[in-house]
Amino acid sequence: MIKQRRALRGAITLAVAAGVAVSALTGTGTSRADGAAGVGGAADQAELRRLLNRLTTVDGGPGALLHLREQRGSTVLTSGVADVNSQAPVPRDSGFRIGSMTKPFVATVVLQLVGEHRVSLDAPVDRYLPGVLRGYGDPGRKITVRRLLQHTSGVPDYLASLDPQEILKDPLAHHDTRDLVDLALARPPVFAPGTGWSYSNTDYLLAGMLIEKVTGHTWGEEVQERVIAPLGLRGTSVPGDASAIPGPHPRGYVRPGRDAPLVDLTAFNPSVAGASGGMISSGGDVDRFLGALVGGELLRPAQLREMMRTRPTGAPDGRAYGLGLESRPLPCGGLYWGHGGDVFGYETASGATVGGSQATVMVNLDPGGSDAQSDDMKRAVQTALCQGRSMTSR
Repeated sequence: MIKQRRALRGAITLAVAAGVAVSALTGTGTSRADGAAGVGGAADQAELRRLLNRLTTVDGGPGALLHLREQRGSTVLTSGVADVNSQAPVPRDSGFRIGSMTKPFVATVVLQLVGEHRVSLDAPVDRYLPGVLRGYGDPGRKITVRRLLQHTSGVPDYLASLDPQEILKDPLAHHDTRDLVDLALARPPVFAPGTGWSYSNTDYLLAGMLIEKVTGHTWGEEVQERVIAPLGLRGTSVPGDASAIPGPHPRGYVRPGRDAPLVDLTAFNPSVAGASGGMISSGGDVDRFLGALVGGELLRPAQLREMMRTRPTGAPDGRAYGLGLESRPLPCGGLYWGHGGDVFGYETASGATVGGSQATVMVNLDPGGSDAQSDDMKRAVQTALCQGRSMTSR
């Protein structure tokens, strides 16, 4: 999200200005594209290749990957490099940090608990987390579970309160979720609960805490048990405090200023993101998850309808937000469902059409790409989904 990206950019800029000891790497990878085409031909892939090459040239990303999944197979395209030192290409089976794409996984678990009658969407959060929000701009206990999942709680984003220099002085440090929540609650509410919309990572830290309180297991254990294992997502994990990305993966970079050298932040402790953005996955796994989610494999019909009941966000592209899931118009008609993700070193964009295709794009640079990077990633997802639709109809 834009707010999260600005916070990350500010963190990097301040840390580098303060002389924080992180390894700076220079270099621009030679742009290349390769693909394993399970669908479509050269004409179908030409625009996707152009968009991927744009991400690694005009937008400045070292490397990019697109994974398209539809009924007749999968297509993987890559451009640029995974490592600016070795110039190694981006692995087609790359794992990467997915940032806020974690939120649909967490929302799915909460909605499964709703379907099991263990959580009520319109109950106050105080019922499950007594005392955490009591009295916080909420005398009528109007901060409900639904409002957390839909970002209508009015609770501020904790990222606005983090000291960026502290993060990067010790990128491997553990961050306690309750401490991060308390940072946000030290600020006044953005608005009265239910009277506005404002993206807040704190909402999903609270959702993770709720899962743990209700089930007796961490939110990561529940995601593993309820989503990752049943779908066979072998490249997906909840790393907790682990700083490494397992398996083949591109390095994750940030650029603190327009002409600044790249900074390698592949390794850091994702507890600073937690249930708001701490997961690792792959293009194929994200596509499989989104296909299963919008296709009704993970939620009962009543809960899926609630997830897909959206409200406008005010974004000029017509984006609307449900419960951990966004919808956007497709240029070829209809809607697609998905989420984006920003986290140190990686940006992702993803989408799925109901009964159709799924597409995920990753760039191993965040923050520090051009202002158009996010738009070009969104355009690549939309182009892939529209091409997937035309392939299916042939």
